[in-house]
Amino acid sequence: MPSTSYILLTILGCGLVTWVSRILPFVLLKKVTLPKIVIDYLQFVPLVIMAALWFDSLLEPQIGQFPLIKWTYVGASLPTVISALISKNLFVIVLVGIASLALIRFFF
Repeated sequence: MPSTSYILLTILGCGLVTWVSRILPFVLLKKVTLPKIVIDYLQFVPLVIMAALWFDSLLEPQIGQFPLIKWTYVGASLPTVISALISKNLFVIVLVGIASLALIRFFF
């Protein structure tokens, strides 16, 4: 069984690595001006990450076959996407998504 000091040092080390990896880019980029093409490219990163997470929850991989579609998530996605297009407010989008999935699971 590992000692308490080993566990504490592991937690502190992981926290330090996480903190440095999130803070260091801001510190470095504060002193450097990026070219416009890089800034334009980086603006799509949050959208791509959200799309990857969305598709990951919509599809269930099957070895040697096409992925299965999770219809409950597709059903919850429709009102969520509509609310995103109308409101453009992250709080409203998350609220509609959670409520939609809860209602679908409750009734089906």
